[in-house]
Amino acid sequence: MSDHWNTSDAGTRAHRPSEPIIPRPLHVEVADRLRDLISRGDLAPGSRLNERVLTERFGISRTPLREAIRMLASEGLVRLLPHRGSEVTVITRRDAQHMFEILAVLESLAGELACQRASEDDLQAIALLHEEMRGHYTHGDLAEYFRCNQAIHQGIIDAARNKELAEIYQRMSARLVGARYMANYSRRRWDQAMQEHERILGALLARDSERLKALLTEHLTNKFEAIQARLPETAD
Repeated sequence: MSDHWNTSDAGTRAHRPSEPIIPRPLHVEVADRLRDLISRGDLAPGSRLNERVLTERFGISRTPLREAIRMLASEGLVRLLPHRGSEVTVITRRDAQHMFEILAVLESLAGELACQRASEDDLQAIALLHEEMRGHYTHGDLAEYFRCNQAIHQGIIDAARNKELAEIYQRMSARLVGARYMANYSRRRWDQAMQEHERILGALLARDSERLKALLTEHLTNKFEAIQARLPETAD
């Protein structure tokens, strides 16, 4: 997507504060692409990461690809196999249960803190994301819905203004990104999740911390219930 600037107003532009664009390292971009493929199931749990295929697909050398794979391994999304490359981590039913239990506590606490600490700008930004998400839901665009959904959950975490909480949440959430995406494969669950988010937003805007905590816990519990049958009992 490109930005369109009005080139006729050079004097005004000259007085604008500098907003340099900081390029991201290539391996970070590659890690994002791989993370998306894993979350959508295009790289299935247990599947090998074929370096030749992926370098050709992304048009890159093996060095940034391997750096990206190591980054995802540190997040728990990929498992490094000694002398045998790497594969997408398999999340078992029990793994997911334990992680969702922790995630529910983290998001519940974040919701409570966000009700106390969020600025009006924070709330407005989350409300706008919610409206965008609703539009993607209406049009059946799961990938874009999920992107907004994740941004909303992250927005609540950020609004809690707790660095340690945010870091723990990021590590845990990264490992469950594929499972969370999977939860909305069922249209019934997707409809239910959208309704839950409506209530979550209402509680947040009202700064009703007790209600928000309960809603976030219920939301994550229902998400796990929706996916557990799709998860393997063991990683073998």
